[in-house]
Parts: sequence; structure tokens; C-alpha cells
Amino acid sequence: MSPAEKAARNFTKTRGKAAFRLFMQMLCDQKTGADIGKQFGVSRERVRQWKDIFGTTVTLYQPHADVLRVIGGQHGH
Repeated sequence: MSPAEKAARNFTKTRGKAAFRLFMQMLCDQKTGADIGKQFGVSRERVRQWKDIFGTTVTLYQPHADVLRVIGGQHGH
């Protein structure tokens, strides 16, 4: 069992699957660590630890369409 799976199973064992789904949804909705921590009664640091073990944050840079029109196309082409 991976550390991520072990942590997820521990979270669901102590807080329930509905709480885990809510936690994951809050992460996907980009709620702040403070807001998530308040919801679950934990610190922002604990939220950050969970966030890091349960998944990966991916940042995407997307130029504005009007900027792309200046160069006549899509980025990377």
C-alpha cells in the first residue's frame, strides 16, 4: 500500500468517506488552506500535508485569446 493510499484510508476511517470527498472537492475548488482547516478543525499546515500526500498541484499558464491573436495563432504552434 502506498503512503498516499494509507493516508487516504486513515482519513476515511477517522472522518468518513463523505468528509474525504468534501476535502478533495474543496481542494479542487481551490479553497484556501485556512477555509479547509476551519471546516475540518485542523491547521493550515495539516491541510497542506494532506494536500501534498493525496495529490499533485498542477499550474497551467493559459494566454488570453486576444494576446494569441497578436501572434496569429495558438501557443506552442
